[in-house]
Amino acid sequence: MKKGLVFRSTGSWYTVESDGLFYACRIKGKLRLKGIKSTNPIAVGDRVIFEVDMLASEPQGTIVEIEERQNYIVRKSVNLSKQTHIIASNIDQVFLLITLHNPPTSLAFIDRFLVTAEAYQVPSILVFNKLDTCNSEQEQEIDDLAAIYSKIGYKILKISASKGLNIDKIKSMMENRISMFSGHSGVGKSTLINAIAPNLNLKTAATSKQHQQGIHTTTFAEIFALPKGMKLIDTPGIKGFGMVDMQAVEIGNYFPEFVNLKSGCKFHNCLHQSEPQCAVIRGIKRGDIAVSRYQSYLQMLENDTTYR
Repeated sequence: MKKGLVFRSTGSWYTVESDGLFYACRIKGKLRLKGIKSTNPIAVGDRVIFEVDMLASEPQGTIVEIEERQNYIVRKSVNLSKQTHIIASNIDQVFLLITLHNPPTSLAFIDRFLVTAEAYQVPSILVFNKLDTCNSEQEQEIDDLAAIYSKIGYKILKISASKGLNIDKIKSMMENRISMFSGHSGVGKSTLINAIAPNLNLKTAATSKQHQQGIHTTTFAEIFALPKGMKLIDTPGIKGFGMVDMQAVEIGNYFPEFVNLKSGCKFHNCLHQSEPQCAVIRGIKRGDIAVSRYQSYLQMLENDTTYR
């Protein structure tokens, strides 16, 4: 038996690294019977135990056990709405790439992603990309938005992947850590990864002018091992981000600015809508909570985010 780290998942085969060797592995059948409701029982970043196939001409094996996950990022499956898809696991930090134009990243998307990351204890860093394409008005828009999230406590970076602006700051934050990169298609994720590690030479594609949407260039999640202990998880571009397995009463727990105030609410199960003596609503009126964040919260309450 060997222990290893899942570097790539393409469906039925998994690339597992162990002691510097890469093994092509399949899953032992009974693993599928453990009640895992995700479309992918094993995710990139999983630490696994596997049996080596001694008769194979190339390094191969069979995964027999998944070690307990430290954390993970999960979303609703695109094709099977009643199932989940684990994007990656055992993540030290996630860089969420954002572009306000070309293509636009909605505030609702940002907040849904952050709520899920908070729920599964994945530290998030917001990266505003394509600064080189912004005029002064758009730069101010980015500054205003960055100020909202910085006040909450999120780390903010403003970069231009294509021009190499502030790439060194990202690289220094990645040393000896497993970092996931995520965002809509077209936000410049592959361009950024190529700026961090030019030798990877990932495919990039221009944004569709007609629909202002990105074109998918990454088709599955994958870990890349880089110098200085950096491990980079590249993920496919995400169009939407559906939250899963979350009760309405707990959503507010994943808005850090709500958590600081909610002990002042009259009711312990306050949903911060129209309840009397709600400390969160008072915070909005004082300007302590951004209206855009509260609107995102209300949208999450309206949608059915819970299924088992």
